[in-house]
Amino acid sequence: MAKKDTINALIRRGLDEDLATKLAYADMLLGDVKAASIDELKKIVGTKKKANEIRDKIGRKKKRKKKKKKKKKEEIYTIPEKFEPLKGTAKKLKDICEEKDYSLPRAILEDAAKKIDEEEIDEEDFPLIIDLITERFENRKIDPKESIGIVSAQSIGEPGTQMTMKTFHYAGVAEIGVTQGLPRMIEVVDARKVPSTPMMEVHLEDDIKKDRKMAKKIGSELEVTRLIDIAEVDLDMSEMKVVIKPDTKKLESLELKPENIVKQLKKSRYIKGNVELKGGNVFITQDEPKYALLHNDVEQAKVTKIKGLKGVKRAVIRDTKGEHIIFTEGSNLAEVLKIEGVDITNTTSNSPVEVYDVLGVEAARNSIIKEALDTLNEQGLDVDVRHIMLVADMMTNEGDIKAIGRHGVSGKKTSVLARAAFEITSTHLLRAAIVGEVDKLDGVAENIIVGQPITQGTGAVEVKYTPKKAE
Repeated sequence: MAKKDTINALIRRGLDEDLATKLAYADMLLGDVKAASIDELKKIVGTKKKANEIRDKIGRKKKRKKKKKKKKKEEIYTIPEKFEPLKGTAKKLKDICEEKDYSLPRAILEDAAKKIDEEEIDEEDFPLIIDLITERFENRKIDPKESIGIVSAQSIGEPGTQMTMKTFHYAGVAEIGVTQGLPRMIEVVDARKVPSTPMMEVHLEDDIKKDRKMAKKIGSELEVTRLIDIAEVDLDMSEMKVVIKPDTKKLESLELKPENIVKQLKKSRYIKGNVELKGGNVFITQDEPKYALLHNDVEQAKVTKIKGLKGVKRAVIRDTKGEHIIFTEGSNLAEVLKIEGVDITNTTSNSPVEVYDVLGVEAARNSIIKEALDTLNEQGLDVDVRHIMLVADMMTNEGDIKAIGRHGVSGKKTSVLARAAFEITSTHLLRAAIVGEVDKLDGVAENIIVGQPITQGTGAVEVKYTPKKAE
């Protein structure tokens, strides 16, 4: 039986039946044939030619020579400006810290150096300044095992009870109303995809930020201009066609031509007729004139977008400290950053989710901090920025934005009791019971629920006394 199997295996690999039979009756298995040398095979099958044939079809494959990997050219890395060695006053402050064995963050040293240079403080006072900064820095450090989550929640929640329920506040300009107060705070921590009142603050590059003409030009590129804003649209019943009469002054102010109108109308999939330009006016005609089709073309032509960015309803220019800033009602950050003359480093949207989609998670974290702080400050509430930073970190620490709620941070807690204490109690407990989930009671909420000391502060330490054995 074994010989028959060997013969069949050799035939399947391309040998004729005669050669397969000779090898099998020489007590050679498939593995033996693969391992055999040319001389050994020659003794069994008779000729070197047949031995080579067997080797080609069944024998060991020649080992491929490994190609030597080409050494990569050494890449020269440049140190980013942010991490260049400290210079000037900041370097002197750092040297004093090293002498006194102090450890201060680079950002604090740079801020202190900037202020010292502004106030023109003598160098002999530098050591005293460093002593004061270090003392305050150490006093503001968090104690080990501090319940920072509970402290932050209380520090934001308590002032939050004083926030107004008034929905709208005008963002620097009377024309654009933006949600503020408690509704806005809820939007930020809930990571809403689209805020109730999306807006952008568009800054211009240094060389044009004081030029009002350029600001107006860029503003007109942002703001959606529809056909009804720049032309009269009428239905000529006698000729059975749509007549569009552009306003030449408005076209000039927006740097548009009748040809732009024709181009946009032809691109629209809602316009069913033929579009053509004659004598400065635009006409839409039908191959088979029907009142219903012409009426449809009139209504669709009126709302056709001729210029501007999708989602940006209005753009308002405001002069702030000699700089022209464009505030928009509606937001389209990705497209705004492509416009020539826009300062991409300072232009922002009030939607952290949009910032995340365009600029990434680090920018989204900063956006959450800015929007939350601005909302609190506008209400006259003083909350330490570190509490807001902790919330932003919790929302973004996994590389995307999670809401503070059962669909985000609270819903992903490892503790069953902590999840159940937040919302939908019975559902959490039932699911945990079905899968046999274990709660190790590591957090604050779950220990309070079962009535035992929390594992924070003094509760994080267990004191044991072992009496000495009597001699």
